[in-house]
Amino acid sequence: MAMQRPIKYQYETSPRKLQPEYRPARKKYPPKSTAPKQKTATPKISAKKKEGRKKLVISLMVLFAVIFTISYRNSQIDEAFRKGEEMKQAYLEIEKENDQLKVDIEDSLNYNNIEQAAKEKLGMQKLSNKQTIYINLPKRDYIQPATEDVVINENEGFFTKIINSIMNLF
Repeated sequence: MAMQRPIKYQYETSPRKLQPEYRPARKKYPPKSTAPKQKTATPKISAKKKEGRKKLVISLMVLFAVIFTISYRNSQIDEAFRKGEEMKQAYLEIEKENDQLKVDIEDSLNYNNIEQAAKEKLGMQKLSNKQTIYINLPKRDYIQPATEDVVINENEGFFTKIINSIMNLF
């Protein structure tokens, strides 16, 4: 007997529930026995397995510490590199500003610029022949000789002092 398949699309507002074509057979479990159950042995973890687990946990912790240390070191290196790049950029900016200031100083030290600034700001003008005054000085020597005699005292011996004092008497 051929089964007819139901139409999958229905026009009603409450569609009917589709039944699966295969229905699994339900297993019937045996009735519970009233006999006392035997205790099943709980599997105890042997000392070797415990030791193996400890080693595994310790090795995982060490591995985590090594990975953390490496990542921390890399972050420190990145931070130092970033600071170095910032300093290099600041150095280039200062060097550029320094070059610009050198050019400005060279332009301001131009003779024409100095002359123009002296005329405009200070009201100066070039020297003319009318402004020159000549002074005639006599050609004699203005240096005066020393009027005092210079006495040089040397360390004289005892007998030399006696002879000099006798000479001064006469």
